[in-house]
Amino acid sequence: MIDLKTLTIKKAHDALMKGEYSAVELAKAYLEAIKLKNKELNVYLEVYGDVLEQAALADEKIKDGSATVLTGIPIAVKDNILVKGRRASSASKILENYVASYDATVIAKLKNAGTVFIGRTNMDEFAMGGSTENSAYGPTKNPHDLGRVPGGSSGGSAAAVAADMALAALGSDTGGSIRQPASFCGLVGLKPTYGAVSRHGLMAMTSSFDQVGPIAKTVEDAEIVFNCIKGRDLLDSTSLDLETVNYKLKTKNLKIGVPRVFTASEGIDKTVTDNFNQSLKVLEKLGYNIKDILLPTISHSLAVYYIIMPAEASTNLARFDGVKYGLRKEGGSLLDDYRLSRGEGFGREVRRRILLGSYVLSSGYYDAYYNKAVQVQQDIKNNFDAAFKQVDILVTPTTPTPAFKIGEKSNNPLSMYLADIFTVSANIAGIPAISVPSGVAEVSGRQLPLGLQFMASVGGESLLFEVGKAFCFK
Repeated sequence: MIDLKTLTIKKAHDALMKGEYSAVELAKAYLEAIKLKNKELNVYLEVYGDVLEQAALADEKIKDGSATVLTGIPIAVKDNILVKGRRASSASKILENYVASYDATVIAKLKNAGTVFIGRTNMDEFAMGGSTENSAYGPTKNPHDLGRVPGGSSGGSAAAVAADMALAALGSDTGGSIRQPASFCGLVGLKPTYGAVSRHGLMAMTSSFDQVGPIAKTVEDAEIVFNCIKGRDLLDSTSLDLETVNYKLKTKNLKIGVPRVFTASEGIDKTVTDNFNQSLKVLEKLGYNIKDILLPTISHSLAVYYIIMPAEASTNLARFDGVKYGLRKEGGSLLDDYRLSRGEGFGREVRRRILLGSYVLSSGYYDAYYNKAVQVQQDIKNNFDAAFKQVDILVTPTTPTPAFKIGEKSNNPLSMYLADIFTVSANIAGIPAISVPSGVAEVSGRQLPLGLQFMASVGGESLLFEVGKAFCFK
């Protein structure tokens, strides 16, 4: 019997290469776990019908010597990433029956590596949310406490890995949507440098912030997936080759900066603060130099994010009009068609953000809101650039609280948005960030995971992996 609980990509690869079990047997083990758990957790919106066929092809690669480290590895896919011939709904009714006509670049790369795709995971509709409660197909539950959220918007992907229903998963991160659910579910989540991973085939929410990245059990597993999916893509003009960034990896006398004023803000749970301070002591024992640092404009990150994000989202979602594809409702006129299709097809949170975005882009408010937000965004980037001249890594908690209860923040959007306070700045600055498990908080008799976030300058993923591994192996 395969022990899925302790399995990692490296362990699974070694076992497959030694013939301890086949890729088909490994896939069957995960399918059995899904059969037992999915109804309760609501992780998968669809389990693909050809999983065992994919695994059989992986076994052939292993036999003929063409296998990679990801050959036969079962991976879950967030429902906003296109897989040719598969449905991709972005957890929305407006795209309920949409079937992708091509593979996202990340999917094509993983297919070439021999990965086995298990199915598409639940998420906040069009990636708008931090709890996976905004899905048109019901909320996903946190495997550590079924009464709590797994985070979002990649909550289904995180829950799949945490519940041993996939060995790794793909998510997308616009303001923390990989790192926050990774933290809530006790996993590792990487938001790469903007452009390090192609966005071709990812349904756009906020094109200047969105990034595809891995969710995994270990830093090493996240690194393996990232190394497969990264790279320049001619189909994405914003993509880049990290080798051209000229990032110089420093391995000695590393300095880790702590934006102390920011991390000591009001509203942060005491268990998170205590865990963060303990984590800093661990980093000191590991030999890192801890230095307090000022990031004067970082406190404006959330405000900037919630102006630019809905502005871009409102324009990106304009294509879903009930005419070209997706849900179509007939009205008395073309305008009525639009209103009915979008009104019924989009959920409450998506409609809210479309309205916000349209407002800040409207005549008379564009300069007052959007232009100012873009100006402050540049100030934030400049602050990070200055900080990375003083330190090599920045560290914060990943989230201000442990996982919250399902329904706890549903009627308070501002409270929900504040959950992104530590994560949005990395997207605004375009820098890489990783969340790693840092301990647990005991809440109502439950052990709820906590996460620690490391951020590096553009192209600094290798340093994040190095420090993340050292911290996790402490």
